[in-house]
Amino acid sequence: MRVIWDPQAIEARQQIADYIRRQFSTKRKIRYLQEVREMTKMLKRHPGIGLIDPLYADRPKTYRSVIINGLSKMVYFVEDDIIYIAAFWDCRQEPEKQAAQTEM
Repeated sequence: MRVIWDPQAIEARQQIADYIRRQFSTKRKIRYLQEVREMTKMLKRHPGIGLIDPLYADRPKTYRSVIINGLSKMVYFVEDDIIYIAAFWDCRQEPEKQAAQTEM
């Protein structure tokens, strides 16, 4: 399976990583990004591990999500042999607002 990231999801992931660096340390930021990579690898092997996300129930695709270290939420859907990372959320923000901003 391949993974394709929405540009907004990439930007959100980077903003969270930068926040972690500022608030904690560069070492913690690197560890966080490694956790994101590991989750992405896991999704490639087991794309159905994420829970169906109720915030996207009104969309035509089935969106799933996984939590990464309690700091962020990776929202994705699977189509054919491709995993599309549609959104990457900071878990400290309002979920309904973030779901409304997802375009994929």
